[in-house]
Amino acid sequence: MKENIHPKYKELKVTCSCGNSFVTESTMEKEELHLDICANCHPFYTGKQKVIDTAGRVDRFKQKYVQKTPLEKPKKDEVLLAKKKTIVKKAVSKPTAKKVTPKAKEAEVTASVE
Repeated sequence: MKENIHPKYKELKVTCSCGNSFVTESTMEKEELHLDICANCHPFYTGKQKVIDTAGRVDRFKQKYVQKTPLEKPKKDEVLLAKKKTIVKKAVSKPTAKKVTPKAKEAEVTASVE
């Protein structure tokens, strides 16, 4: 192995936010490392769910997507009234243009030429 190219391997004290601490070895230049989650407080190992929400993301998600009240079905009278309004709108709207088929177009051309 070449000399003076490898990083130094030294002891490192690791401290978790739950209070657990242990010593390990690492090539990091720092003497201490602070963690948010370790094996003692991780939900996979403890079986308890722990929500870490540092920026309020969970609350924003709940406010945005959680339904506050169940949707109510409209009453039959309201549905019938809405249907009548759409029927009236269709009757009042502009008449639709007739579709011109190729045969009808030929007949118009021949009639105008004669």
